[in-house]
Amino acid sequence: MDLPEVVSRDEWRTARDALLAREQEAARVREAVSAERRRLPMVRVDAEYVFEGPDGKARLLDLFDGRRQLIVYHFMWLSRTSEGCPHCSFAADNVGHLAHLHARDTSFALVSRAPLAEIEAFRERMGWTLPWFSSAGGAFNDDFGATVDGGDLPGVSVFLRDGDEVFHTYGAGPVYGPGADVAMEPVLGTFTYLDLTPLGRQMPGMSWLRHHDRYAT
Repeated sequence: MDLPEVVSRDEWRTARDALLAREQEAARVREAVSAERRRLPMVRVDAEYVFEGPDGKARLLDLFDGRRQLIVYHFMWLSRTSEGCPHCSFAADNVGHLAHLHARDTSFALVSRAPLAEIEAFRERMGWTLPWFSSAGGAFNDDFGATVDGGDLPGVSVFLRDGDEVFHTYGAGPVYGPGADVAMEPVLGTFTYLDLTPLGRQMPGMSWLRHHDRYAT
């Protein structure tokens, strides 16, 4: 790709100031969308979902771990190779230290429609400590748009707890329509950093993505 034009420091600063105005406007739009997202109505979750985790059976309420909010990442599983999807693995790699979410009364968990033994083996390979639960045999993935026509889809579901009542407040992913998964892009820190560079992401799409232990090969 063509490299940027070479200019003087003063010319660069003029161009940078012009871009700053665009960045500030984008930030205002992003905050307005976030505010609208917070105002979405919510749906009571009456179904009794049961998951399997390292400590045994767990209900959806248990995934909150005592906090008021829960973010679930629907992690696609590749049953043919008994490993996680590279794109979902990329998303998991971009999750920060959970202490920051916990400080805001929010829990985070991965959920996959896969046997727990396979999940645990892959998690150890990837070096993750993120909470990860199996929803195999249950309707959780289907009910929240992460399984369609027998095939898995990635996505995010957000829940709010009020006492022992659980409410579904937000969802993002392909099941919500073309382009709906763009709402997940801001949490992918690698893309955010690449977007600061002159070469950017260097190619459209995500075909270049690999599991983080496979780039060398």
